[in-house]
Amino acid sequence: MSEQRIAVVTGGTRGIGAAIADALEADGHKVVIVDVDEAKLAEVGQATGRPAYRMDISDFDNVTEMVAKIESEVGPISILVNNAGITRDGFMHKMKPEAWQAVINVNLSGTFNTCRVIAPGMRDRGYGRIINISSMNGQRGQFGQSNYAAAKAGLLGFTRSIAQELANKGITVNAVCPGFIKTDMTAAMPDDVLKAETAKIPAGRIGNPEDIADMVAFLAREQSSFITGATMSVNGGQYMD
Repeated sequence: MSEQRIAVVTGGTRGIGAAIADALEADGHKVVIVDVDEAKLAEVGQATGRPAYRMDISDFDNVTEMVAKIESEVGPISILVNNAGITRDGFMHKMKPEAWQAVINVNLSGTFNTCRVIAPGMRDRGYGRIINISSMNGQRGQFGQSNYAAAKAGLLGFTRSIAQELANKGITVNAVCPGFIKTDMTAAMPDDVLKAETAKIPAGRIGNPEDIADMVAFLAREQSSFITGATMSVNGGQYMD
C-alpha cells in the first residue's frame, strides 16, 4: 500500500471518476472529489464521507480559489486525476462554435488549469502524480466527435510535454485512454448498439469503470515512479497503436 496522500479527482461523483475515487481510497489515500454538480457532490460526499468541492475547471480563477481552499482545509495535493469531461457531439460542418469551445474549455483547458495551479506545490514538495484521462477516440478520431477527439488528442501532447518539464521534480504525468466503458451513458443505449460495439472489442466485453480505475491507481503509486509521459490504452484491444 502506498503512503497516504491527498488525491483530487475531477468529475469524481459518478462513473469512471467515482470508480477512480474508490480505487485510490482503497490504496489508503485521502480522496477529494470535485465537480460542477452541487447536488450530486452533496449526495456523494455524504454517502462516502469524502470532502467534496464545487469546482468549474474551465474557470482558471475558480480553480485557483478552490485549490487554495482544499489545501487549506484538507492538505497539500499530491495526486491529481483529471477525469472531468463533457461531450457536445455533432458533424463538424454543422457544429456551432459554442459547442466546439465548450468541449475544448472543459476537456483540454480545464486540465491545463488544474495542472497549472496544483503543479507548483508538487514541485516545491518534490513529489506528485498527475493522471489525465484521455480517450481511445483521442487516439483514432471519431465520427461526429471532432471537438471531443481534438481535446482528448490535445491531452496526449500536453501530458508528454509537462511530463518532461516535471520529471526531475519527482512528478510523473501520464495519460489513460479508456475504450468503450460501461457507464450511465452506455447503459441507456439500445441492446443492438451495445452488441455491435462489443463485437468490435477483441476482449469480447465492454470495459468496466474499475478497469480504468485500476490503471489510475497503479500510476498513482510510488512504485510507478519510472513511468512518465506514457499513454496507457485500456480498451480490450479495440484500438492498438
